[in-house]
Amino acid sequence: MEAKMDDLEEIKKLKARYFRGLDSKDWETYAGVFAEDVLVDLSDAHGGTYRGRDEFMAYARGLQLVQSVHHGHMPEIELTSDTTATGIWSFEDYNLWEDGTQNHGYGHYRETYSKIDGRWRIQTMRLSYLRIDRGVWERPTYVAGAGNLSHLHGPNPAQR
Repeated sequence: MEAKMDDLEEIKKLKARYFRGLDSKDWETYAGVFAEDVLVDLSDAHGGTYRGRDEFMAYARGLQLVQSVHHGHMPEIELTSDTTATGIWSFEDYNLWEDGTQNHGYGHYRETYSKIDGRWRIQTMRLSYLRIDRGVWERPTYVAGAGNLSHLHGPNPAQR
């Protein structure tokens, strides 16, 4: 049972790195959470489908975001074998786009995971929203831009 609990915790840490890598635009950390042959399906969020880490990362790097904030909540993770698992995550996100528009969304990630070379990776990821609020609101008082995010980069920024 101990190994199973360790696996659950490792998958939770994997998803935490996903959110941190995306929001800090640490593309190396972000890419590292995905299997090479990942399938990312954003069609339920009015987006595209991406096959492979390189294709998805090209999409992610091209997003015209000034700032994003993602919080994952209440994971439902099930280990389906020693090397595979499924998960559902409730999430909330906020995005400030270069054109000044903003959105605040609430939804779910539905994922599968594979343990590859002893490390958990996201194998498939589907994103769906329950609600999205969009608009051009007053700009936030503080926005940590790309030049003020390096303290969050790398495998273990807590050691800095």
